[in-house]
Amino acid sequence: MVGASGSNPDESISSDSNSAYGLNVQVSCDADRNYVHDVIYRELCLGDVRLMSRERFKRIITELRDRGSEAVILGCTEIGMLVKDDDSPLPVYDTTRVHAEAAVDYALSGGKP
Repeated sequence: MVGASGSNPDESISSDSNSAYGLNVQVSCDADRNYVHDVIYRELCLGDVRLMSRERFKRIITELRDRGSEAVILGCTEIGMLVKDDDSPLPVYDTTRVHAEAAVDYALSGGKP
């Protein structure tokens, strides 16, 4: 999972998710989590999408893959501006897209879950 500090879990949250839901949540190292946070708030929130940042995100996701991740969750709405499916060596779950699709499905179902 990659995201801002508030949405990117630390190791303790990952451990809780692993045991409670049978997931194997991988998080990047502190330096990479700080980098992701900075890019979100100093670049993406300002509409500044940089190739250098995209390349670093790709490296971060590749490292998560190398540690056993099977997919990546873009845990902050702005990251989808930077990381597209083709930019990732893993399947991407963009939380903005996931929530939007769920909202449309809910609306089209007449409000039935």
